[in-house]
Amino acid sequence: MKKLITLLYLVLSFVFVSAQRWKPEVKENIPLDSIRLSDPCILADQLSQTYYMTGTGGLLWKSKDLKFWTGPFIVTKTDPDSWMGPRPMIWAAELHQYKGKYYYFATFTNRNMVIDTVKGNEINRRASHVLVSDQPDGPYVPMQDSVYLPPEKPTLDGTFWVDEDGKPYMVYCYEWLQNWNGTIEKIELKPDLSGSIVEGKVLFRASDSPWSREKDENGNIRPNKVTDGPWLFKTQTGKLGMIWTSWVFGDYTQGVAYSESGTLDGPWIQQEEPITPPNFGHGMLFRTFEGKDLMSVHSHKNVNGRYIRVPHLFEVDLSGDKLVVLGPWQP
Repeated sequence: MKKLITLLYLVLSFVFVSAQRWKPEVKENIPLDSIRLSDPCILADQLSQTYYMTGTGGLLWKSKDLKFWTGPFIVTKTDPDSWMGPRPMIWAAELHQYKGKYYYFATFTNRNMVIDTVKGNEINRRASHVLVSDQPDGPYVPMQDSVYLPPEKPTLDGTFWVDEDGKPYMVYCYEWLQNWNGTIEKIELKPDLSGSIVEGKVLFRASDSPWSREKDENGNIRPNKVTDGPWLFKTQTGKLGMIWTSWVFGDYTQGVAYSESGTLDGPWIQQEEPITPPNFGHGMLFRTFEGKDLMSVHSHKNVNGRYIRVPHLFEVDLSGDKLVVLGPWQP
């Protein structure tokens, strides 16, 4: 598993580009299944009646019908003098509308900065961070605080949630590469999301999952170490849930947990079985302009040592106490 994920990082690193060195060719009428994209996140913007899709790589696509897309566009403007450096890698970008502005939650990695070495692996400076824009298609720029999360900890896949106390939070992963038992945590954000308040709090650990498993060097089965891609949602009955992704041996897979208290503090009860087919994961939920609830995920396929990831849509039912995945959905 360690070699598998390390290889994935190397492959992803190869395809990441920056605006300073490369400008993508914008194309129109691109079918969704023709786009190669990890961690797809779709914002259904009511004001413009347009769907905006982003993800790993930090680029943006636009669509009116979810079927055909225009892009990719570069939408981020990071500070080259910040900890990110001049050409940060961008993973798992998300768009969120909040109080009249648009926010870009993403993971930024500075490959020229090493913060730790664990079991022979050098760990780069990597953290979830938030940018802001007045428009859904950017440009997204830094805000007041240069650091949201502890610089000595690799964090990733930050997402957004307003809890029952009315306060905004970032929910993110503390990466397993350093602690060898990844966590999902929360941290309170300032009212304008321009920085974080106090310290993060662990919500649950990778080892809490009954469905994610791996084998050790001797072939013994044990809990997987990876926490990836959290996304918060509520069912129509008010049940607070979180989808998140890990591995079932060699298969990238997504599960779900529910909060008994109805707040981020939990306790979080993990469901016994995954909710997606093997090798589909890092999902998010959104509602179409016609009122249909969908889940966006990417498929994960190894072709001759190269990872191919393609966005897919699944129809879901949120009418009860639990998220039910009904099956693939075609626009």
